[in-house]
Amino acid sequence: MPLSRRQFLLAASIAPFSAGLATSASAATTHEVSIEGFAFSPASLSIAAGDTVTFTNNDAAPHTATAQSAGLDTGTLNSGDSESLTFNTPGTFAYRCRFHPAMRGTVTVT
Repeated sequence: MPLSRRQFLLAASIAPFSAGLATSASAATTHEVSIEGFAFSPASLSIAAGDTVTFTNNDAAPHTATAQSAGLDTGTLNSGDSESLTFNTPGTFAYRCRFHPAMRGTVTVT
């Protein structure tokens, strides 16, 4: 059934407003960090507040991503395991593997 002129004008006047609302809200992004060859890849990551980082262990050995300061810990990730952490607070978060302290990385949140 075709729209009346009034319905068409109303729909046309609302469409630009609702389209602006949809594009003004930024969606959170999920970033990937692979654990492979006893290293985090990428070792440094810059993300926006509210974004999520998924750590995936692609090594045979267990690993963690544990902050040097409190608040960030994936727990033990066995081979093939993943854990996602959401970063809501701006700052730079240094982390390492509890089992292999030479493995280090940073997440910078803006």
